[in-house]
Amino acid sequence: MKIFITGAEGFFGSHLTEYLTKLGFNVTALIQYNSFHNYGWLKELKEKKGRGPKFLFGDIRDSSFITNATKKHDVIINLAALISIPHSYTSVKSYLDTNIIGTYNILEASKNNNIKQLIHTSTSEVYGTALYSPIDEKHPLQPQSPYSASKISADNLVLSYYYSYNLPVTILRPFNMFGPRQSTRAIIPTIITQILKKKTIELGNLNVSRDFNFVSDIAEGFRKSILNKKAIGQSINLGSGLEIKIIQLINIIKDISNINFKVKINSNRLRPKNSEVFKLIASNKKALKLLNWKPKFKNKVNFGKALKTTFDWYKDPSNLKNFYIDDYNL
Repeated sequence: MKIFITGAEGFFGSHLTEYLTKLGFNVTALIQYNSFHNYGWLKELKEKKGRGPKFLFGDIRDSSFITNATKKHDVIINLAALISIPHSYTSVKSYLDTNIIGTYNILEASKNNNIKQLIHTSTSEVYGTALYSPIDEKHPLQPQSPYSASKISADNLVLSYYYSYNLPVTILRPFNMFGPRQSTRAIIPTIITQILKKKTIELGNLNVSRDFNFVSDIAEGFRKSILNKKAIGQSINLGSGLEIKIIQLINIIKDISNINFKVKINSNRLRPKNSEVFKLIASNKKALKLLNWKPKFKNKVNFGKALKTTFDWYKDPSNLKNFYIDDYNL
């Protein structure tokens, strides 16, 4: 089976590419074109001997490129997106171009090339602050940032192709992922890299709650979705249902690291008042029913184990050197 993965060089994309390749899938890994010929987190996979994915440089914003590149593939997994919420406040159009127009290009390519399934990646941010918890797929979508608005638009566009053209689509909606290789745009690597490099860490709102999921759990959710007839035309949450407040997260990491550090609130890291999302906790009943998916790291004990694995990866000097903490990374 031939699978085309966009955004393959990123945090989750690299893990998913490795995972599906290891399972024997024939993977084409699309890497955003850059003049440095940089493979991102796929560099090590590129350098390994033996059978691996096919690497391709390009851009989902180019419709003709995407149409030609995806020919003769069975499944497209769309991970390519601009994902930083703070950056979306200052660069709205770039989010429209990538997250909406890019998705449109992939939809058209899927339709024209008779793709058997398009798996489109959404985000829990489309729900906004929870009106009820845990959040199921019927929860209203609330565009509390330009980023979430672009993802809501993309999700709806994907569903419109299912209803209008009978295109076999699946929307997967991961809640907050974490694991090795994640950028300091996310809260867990932000905390870890700062405490490894200085005694006082700078954060934003400490009272928000999130549903954190280890990257391997989410990768398995994607695998279980591939050519799953029950998943066609569906939006499906991938989350553990475990609620962790940021202040709790800090204490867990403090115990794991055995490092004493202070926490300082940096106003630059706070979202605008009406844009803050205070609680995102998933209901995963639909994923269990349709995909038979259960997260392995779904309780505090296993969450701590996954967090320890993540901490140890960042602690390795060869990995830590790739992350910068002096400038706030939007």
